[in-house]
Amino acid sequence: MHLSAEHWANKAKQPDEVLKDERGILALAEEAFASDPHMVDLAAYADELTHAEVTDIILSMSKPYESELYYRDGGKVETADYDGYERSLNLAELTDNVVVRFGMVLQRADMRSWPTEDVVFKSQETIELDRFQENALFPADMVAVLHESNDGQWVFVQSFNYAAWVQKDSIAIGQRNEILDYKNAARFLVVTGSKVATNFNPHAPTISELQLDMGVRLPLADLEDATHNVDGQDHAASHAVRLPVRDENDELGFRTALIARSQDVQQGYLPFTRRNIVEQAFKFLGERYGWGHSYNARDCTGLVAEVYKSFGIQLPRNSGQQGLSPIGDSIQFTTASSEEEKLKVIKAADVGDLLYSTGHVMLYLGTLEDMPYVIHDLSGFGWAGDDGEVQEAVLNGVSVTPLMTLHSSRDTTYFEEIYAIKQIR
Repeated sequence: MHLSAEHWANKAKQPDEVLKDERGILALAEEAFASDPHMVDLAAYADELTHAEVTDIILSMSKPYESELYYRDGGKVETADYDGYERSLNLAELTDNVVVRFGMVLQRADMRSWPTEDVVFKSQETIELDRFQENALFPADMVAVLHESNDGQWVFVQSFNYAAWVQKDSIAIGQRNEILDYKNAARFLVVTGSKVATNFNPHAPTISELQLDMGVRLPLADLEDATHNVDGQDHAASHAVRLPVRDENDELGFRTALIARSQDVQQGYLPFTRRNIVEQAFKFLGERYGWGHSYNARDCTGLVAEVYKSFGIQLPRNSGQQGLSPIGDSIQFTTASSEEEKLKVIKAADVGDLLYSTGHVMLYLGTLEDMPYVIHDLSGFGWAGDDGEVQEAVLNGVSVTPLMTLHSSRDTTYFEEIYAIKQIR
């Protein structure tokens, strides 16, 4: 029963109550972009930025790590290495006034703190946590393009909730109004599975079997009744969608692709209910943990963000930004909060509420035999047994765990580090 979404969804007070309708979700978005400094409205983004503004944005991301880092061969990241990374930023080529370009993401793309694929980590015990990996972008995401690396292979982009380096060939440059028309299409398909793929297409390799992650929104193509053939396949048993591509002029274009009706997708967003929150989260159950969306997966905040995108709700990128965000209703704890006070509040939470601890977020599922349970994406550390001894474990995936006994380190539990409970309704 621990691994059953239905079991936990049925523990909600009103599992099928719609928490916010379409109008309410739009109002939430307006409030979020107006009040949360980590949310960026690209529709209102400046046409130009100054040299100083772009430099500050880039250097807020591209800076030496606070602690020592190591390459896979065991070599330490030295000052000379950082000097090379800094030269790759190409800051000397920035003009006094930088014209902002806009683009769309063509395939899932890593967001990196530096314009490099070099993999670095803090210790041999954390070799799966690449500290240059920041986030990911997904097909049809909109970005503002601010700068290009000195080798011309990377661009620095601002998405709705993050700014970092992505490989240039993942982006097609277009006109902002054209992109916004695409993003705001009235008829659209939403990916509701953890991952789905477009149909195989021998005529268009770039959109053939293209991976689409949960929450990706694609406009439905307006096909005339007489048009049944899409690149050699009848479309009746599939959804016809428009995907961004790079056209023959190396600029943004759009092409029709098919997604089989057997795939986990739906027209329009899912109803925002607690049952759907839990069911969406459980679609990731067992997926390997991916720091910063590495390993073609996601981390704790990525899990939460993708679940909420299924309903049309956008959230800040990092757990601290989410936990302290004005989005939703929050209960904040302090160091003076006792364990009894925290536990009482947590047990009064509803299924699907978000629990924020230091550097982590969990989705609350309810209690079983008086023990609170959560689903979350974690590399983990271990849990305390009946004798109080901590049993080390490598979870490295989306897991259902008890809250009270799960340790984030040998000496600290996730429960002890909880500082906020957030309810979005």
